[in-house]
Amino acid sequence: MELRHLRYFIALAEELSFTRAARRLHVSQPPLSLQIAQLEAELGVQLFVRTSRRVELTLAGQSYLADARAVLERLDAARLRVSAIGQGQAGRIEVGLSGSHFLGPFPQALARYRQHYPGVDVVLHEMQPSLQPGALRDKRIDVGIARTPVNDDQLASTLLWPDPVVAALPPDHALAKRKVLALRDLRSERFVMLRRDSSAHAEYMVQCCVQAGFAPRVAQTTVELAAVLSLVAAGLGVALIPLSMGVLFGNRVVLKALGAKAPRADVHAVQRRDDALGVVPAFVRVMATVSPPA
Repeated sequence: MELRHLRYFIALAEELSFTRAARRLHVSQPPLSLQIAQLEAELGVQLFVRTSRRVELTLAGQSYLADARAVLERLDAARLRVSAIGQGQAGRIEVGLSGSHFLGPFPQALARYRQHYPGVDVVLHEMQPSLQPGALRDKRIDVGIARTPVNDDQLASTLLWPDPVVAALPPDHALAKRKVLALRDLRSERFVMLRRDSSAHAEYMVQCCVQAGFAPRVAQTTVELAAVLSLVAAGLGVALIPLSMGVLFGNRVVLKALGAKAPRADVHAVQRRDDALGVVPAFVRVMATVSPPA
């Protein structure tokens, strides 16, 4: 049995005329009669009563009509559903990100994505950036939100929004009155830093200090940027933090630009290279339209 048999049967059952059904199907009457005869032979039952004046459904034909319509409706629904998934309009996406991103532009970008793609279920997994590449390769998440791009034979990164690194100081710090600082101006300070094993970005911050001519004296470490800023606000040290995070703390900390050569904390979406279709590309494309931090 082929789908053509069902379509021909439904057309004849609804029109109750070989002439009208053939016209509706854009075929001649002989092929239509042949398809109906083949269907009845395969089912082993008569579906229509044919006379010279009319065509009527048998009881078996009436029952089969309901089932045939249901089959075609389910096939059409499946086709639409698959098409929506292929176009990124439906499905499910698993996103890995650190807790600090909930305090930056990410929620705004996610809200915009949900407006554009309400049919996609977004599942957020809070995890350290250092764990995201492995989760991507193991297909436990579909996208990672990270401040360090990853580009290799399996993973590719897309810039979502720029985010410069600034120095965060306690309000009463001696350097708080300076308009602009250079990274080397902090060489004698005690630092509050992200734990180096928590992310590539944490290691990058340490290496930026080394390139500026000093190894940072670390007073405290944590795995979340919000905790770093809270410790700075308490006067336990200075920190290098993304601008998008610092502006959330208002006058609790003083933020200082680090000049044209300031380190970067730009946010990227990391995905598998083989996810070229479906929900992932659409998610990344919409997330990248968010306004950068001011």
